[in-house]
Amino acid sequence: MQKIKKVCIYCASSENIDPKYFEATEKLARVLVKNNITVVYGGGSRGLMGRLADTIIAEKGRIVGIMPHFMKEVEFHHKDVNEFIFTADMHERKKQFMVGVDALITLPGGCGTMEELLEAMTLKRLGIFTKPIVILNAFGYYDHLIKMLEFSIEENFMKPIHSDIWKTFEDPEKVLEAIHQSTPWSKDALKYS
Repeated sequence: MQKIKKVCIYCASSENIDPKYFEATEKLARVLVKNNITVVYGGGSRGLMGRLADTIIAEKGRIVGIMPHFMKEVEFHHKDVNEFIFTADMHERKKQFMVGVDALITLPGGCGTMEELLEAMTLKRLGIFTKPIVILNAFGYYDHLIKMLEFSIEENFMKPIHSDIWKTFEDPEKVLEAIHQSTPWSKDALKYS
């Protein structure tokens, strides 16, 4: 079993969400710190992004923020994050999220979080990105998205093998188990995309 050293987390910047999502984020952050895993994330100081960073910093873990310059200029960046990478734009930011990570983890979020997740799934489908993609379906948040993905397979817009692109889990403390249970993926995936 490969040791997980670095993960990227996609998550929300919204502050107006149910406290249960913040609690799930804290639990996941603590598991990652306990296992000495570096976290790469969007660099924000608000919403789940802020709670993720605050928890990792409080627990003495390592977190890296990646953010376009224009977002720093309006003070969205978390000033206490260990390391920051500032990019020219959102496209470069998404590329940097995937550099050197052992897995991608998606927490509840809005259109930005879902867009990042779906792009990662597309890149995996094409064999460009081959690491585990796990979705924290806390409190059934992603039920409708998962049903839509399954429906796209049923309707032959994707193949049955594409259901192995992602793995869902509901308990934030089971994140490492979800990563390790993910189906290995090949760069040859383009052949059956």
